[in-house]
Amino acid sequence: MIKSIGVLTSGGDSPGMNAATRAVVRTALYEGAKVWGIYNGYRGLLDEEMEEMSSRSVADIIQRGGTILGTARCKRFMTPEGRQQAFENMKKRGIEGLVIIGGDGSMRGASKFSDETGVPIVGLPGTIDNDVWGTDYTIGSDTAANTIIDAINKLRDTASAHSRIAVVEVMGRHCGWLAMLAGIAGGAEFVLIPEKEYNLDKICEGLMKSYEAGRRYSLVVVAEGVGSSVDIGKYIEEKTQMDVRVSVLGHIQRGGSPSVIDRVKASQLGEKAALAVLAGQSNVVFGFDKGKVVAIDLHDAINNKKPLNPEFLRLAELLI
Repeated sequence: MIKSIGVLTSGGDSPGMNAATRAVVRTALYEGAKVWGIYNGYRGLLDEEMEEMSSRSVADIIQRGGTILGTARCKRFMTPEGRQQAFENMKKRGIEGLVIIGGDGSMRGASKFSDETGVPIVGLPGTIDNDVWGTDYTIGSDTAANTIIDAINKLRDTASAHSRIAVVEVMGRHCGWLAMLAGIAGGAEFVLIPEKEYNLDKICEGLMKSYEAGRRYSLVVVAEGVGSSVDIGKYIEEKTQMDVRVSVLGHIQRGGSPSVIDRVKASQLGEKAALAVLAGQSNVVFGFDKGKVVAIDLHDAINNKKPLNPEFLRLAELLI
């Protein structure tokens, strides 16, 4: 059984990463193992930004957004030489396995590192986009969705007061999950996502018909991956001759105290990850399928594209 592991967070931060880190640390300590916190993602492995953690190290963090371990991009880790140096730095401290909390890019780096060095690595899907294949849920996605809905509720008030069209851009470069969920829960008239073609002229026609029928305002949710929401807003304004305001929510979606769901599910995943890596398992990602924690092959997770839930698409077509 492995007796010393490291934990790091990588890629974009997401609410619930701290809850997952806390669960990894306390589970490993309960099992009698040492745990090293690695700061600033893969860069910390190269720059030796690591420290042994105690139960107190992760006290009072479950309610905090972001990640106490920090995160950073590291081009050096993308090279075989950089990964070898990271491996040597781990060996100096007796670190035998890793738990990586991050998104698709982080998982790809983990896969290469494990393949080249043989280090047991277990991944946890930490990304607000909810775009990791094989899991219904990723850490931070619930909090991000609620942050968007809170913003939409506020924008709805001012759009109604001024009889405007509100165009709201949310995150989702390749995946429209956040936009689709926000559109359904926020009562949007139209949702634009990367997975589905759209016709702006037809959207404008629909917005004008809605206004002529007596609706005071309209809401259009745009995933960032479909194009510039500013350009889309300008086109709609010119075509409809209506007052349009564009709001780009940006990184506010990443922050904030994690929701109950993100705290509990991240804790469940953190426990499973710690137990798995201590047992010597590797190249596996833990996620959720129909409410149950499941193990997903790491190579499958990074080599397959997660489709949007067809039920959400069907519901959107019905309600939006």
